[in-house]
This record gives sequence, structure tokens and C-alpha cells, in this order.
Amino acid sequence: MIQKEEKKKNYTKRDVTDFTEGKYKFQLFGRWLVPNTLLPIFYKIEYIGRENIPSDRNFIIAPNHISYLDPFVVGEAVKKPIAFMGKKELFENKILAFLLDGLACFAVNREKLEVSTIKTAINVFKTNRWMLGIFPQGGIRRNRKIEKINKGFAAIAKQMKTDILPIAITGSETYNWIPFKGNLKVIIGQPISYNQELNDIIDEWGNKIASLIDYTYVKESENEIESAQNNTVNV
Repeated sequence: MIQKEEKKKNYTKRDVTDFTEGKYKFQLFGRWLVPNTLLPIFYKIEYIGRENIPSDRNFIIAPNHISYLDPFVVGEAVKKPIAFMGKKELFENKILAFLLDGLACFAVNREKLEVSTIKTAINVFKTNRWMLGIFPQGGIRRNRKIEKINKGFAAIAKQMKTDILPIAITGSETYNWIPFKGNLKVIIGQPISYNQELNDIIDEWGNKIASLIDYTYVKESENEIESAQNNTVNV
């Protein structure tokens, strides 16, 4: 007897109906548990700049990425449900894929901005509740440099006509396991307008994040920025 091939779930596509109350509550629980009960054992956490969070419109949340704690502390900082993009390789592990799916994350191809990514971004904002979360650096970077930026976040902002909220995180570049010895800062900058050239959006994000936490911004070449423009898709 020929066994039917198991149908793989497509984690790159999210419809409006996928952003359920259950996923909101699961994310809310994680957002409360990690920053408010577990992390305070090891870190003093400081949230700065909450007055910069727009209250009258949707926006893209764009933090730097220095540890696996980032999604939780960013969620607690903005206190809004966030649909984070995650590299598609993360979803190849069934257990991790199950958890990420439960937190309303979705998979993305970091090499190319695809139609499914844009459609999911549109559906995130159609909920009128969830925000879109993107780590422009892609993977975790702990060298205190803002570099190797994936340009898709700026392309999505322009395509969606949505401003970007820069969030700078520092203090967990190395994990602290000594109780009450760590200091973690989450600093929210002023929104970046989508209504400018792609390379200006990228530069403004890089410069803002670097200046907020005393990092170094390494500007990419114009050729790399032009490549990102060419990868923008139409839907």
C-alpha cells in the first residue's frame, strides 16, 4: 500500500483569519512571562521612548537583533501584538515551527522579497490590531555594529506606505546568568517615514539604531541598495 505523502504546512502565507484570539493570548502570555518574571532575575530592564509609539496608525516594528530575548522585550516595550517575520530555515524544525506558528510568526525568504511576504504583510495590517515585526539585520548580531542589513524591510515599508518604528536593544549581547547583574535597555526611536528614497530609509534606520545604543553603523554600498530595489515585487 502506498502511503500518502504528508502535506507540509505553508508558513510563508498568513490570511487575516490566521491572526486569532488564541495566538494573541499566547503571545501576550509569552510577553508577560519572559520580561516580567524570568528576565528580572538576571536583568534590570529599562524601556525608553514609549512616547514615540504612534497611536493613530499602523507601523512596522524594526529592532536590531542581539539575542533570542528580543521578540519578548520588544513586545513588552510596545505592548501590541506583533507578527514577526522569521527566516524560513527556523520553520524546518517541527517543534520550533509549532511554537513560532502559535506566536503568529511567519516564514520569509531573506534572499528575496516574495509576493507571499507582501500579501501576508497586507493581511497583518488588515486585522487593525497586529503590527508587523521585522529584524532588518536578519540573524543575531553581537559585534556592536549595525551592518549587513536586509533591505526588504524598507522595500515593504514603501510598498505598504507604512512608517517604520526603530527599536534599539542593548545589554544582552552576552547572556548574563548572575542574578541581578545585567542591564538591558530597549529604546524606541522616532518613526521613520516611508516617503523617502529606499537608501535614505536604510541609512536613517542604521544611524538611529547605532546612535541610540552607541553602536557603529556600517553603510552598505549603493550597488547592494540597488539590488534590493530590483527585488521589490508587485501584488
